[in-house]
Amino acid sequence: MQKYVIVDYQDFTPMTEAFQRLGYRVFHAAAELDDRELVDCELALFCMFKSIKQPLHSWGLTRRLNRAGVPVITWNRDGPSHKGDKAWRLWALRHFRYFNIYATHTLQDAQGFARQIVYLPNAAWDTEYHLGDATLETLRDPSRYRFDVSFYGRISAARYPEMRKRQLFFEQLAPRLEAMGIVYSFRDGSPSCAEQRALIQASRINLNYHAGCDDKYHGGNEIGREKSWGLPERCFGVPACGGFLLSDVRKHAAESFIPGVEWADFLDLDDCVAKIRYYLANFNASRAIAEAAYSRVVREHFYVNRARTLVEAARVWRDERHVMR
Repeated sequence: MQKYVIVDYQDFTPMTEAFQRLGYRVFHAAAELDDRELVDCELALFCMFKSIKQPLHSWGLTRRLNRAGVPVITWNRDGPSHKGDKAWRLWALRHFRYFNIYATHTLQDAQGFARQIVYLPNAAWDTEYHLGDATLETLRDPSRYRFDVSFYGRISAARYPEMRKRQLFFEQLAPRLEAMGIVYSFRDGSPSCAEQRALIQASRINLNYHAGCDDKYHGGNEIGREKSWGLPERCFGVPACGGFLLSDVRKHAAESFIPGVEWADFLDLDDCVAKIRYYLANFNASRAIAEAAYSRVVREHFYVNRARTLVEAARVWRDERHVMR
């Protein structure tokens, strides 16, 4: 008999696809299943920030699912800023335990949301982020690259206030690269996945710097607070396309990659410039890291791997409560 999962999580296609690949039938709302059908439901994945907007409904839904032996999971990919959500909502999420399992991309500020905590980083959506027509061998050809350094994503602080730190960084980096004759592309906005893949594969170095979850604390963007330890999606998507990633320091990077072998990072603007110069002068070294990172992502860091982790966490929850399936 086919098993079910409920994925009511920000219309996030990668996780729906991931569970389908594991053989599950995916429902997007608990209301689609009656109590008899819930017997065959493995887990329910919800967005905590959506759930707390209807606190009484969400509380009752968790009780209903638990009675049927279904663990309720949330996955926070926005810690420790928690989307800058209202303080009372975060207090309620911690004190009323809407979730049985709290999955999070960073272990900062993770206590209180659920008894069971699971470290669950972002991943690469391999439906869209892949080698395409390129190969690791063709990416070893230095002549194929149009840019020395690139970045795409939200940059404008006028449109995205939480990106003020990122905007300042690229405003300071650009003239330093120009002075050295380094060709760069810093693109503000959200290009299509195909456009992202093309830019990644046309750039010797793909940068990662800052993320909305780093500084968007309740009360506004506060530069100087400790940034997230978690890895943004591009830290997996770039290597999935065969690109070389140079990232700002992320504490959880060592959980997913071997530093210096599968991962390269920088401390600040000066170190970023120094690392750019180094890897442009040592192209083979950058490609060795890129290929090692690609292999690691393909083995361990697709969303189907994250879905398996959640299925296992749900099994542990049921075993502790002697729930038979």
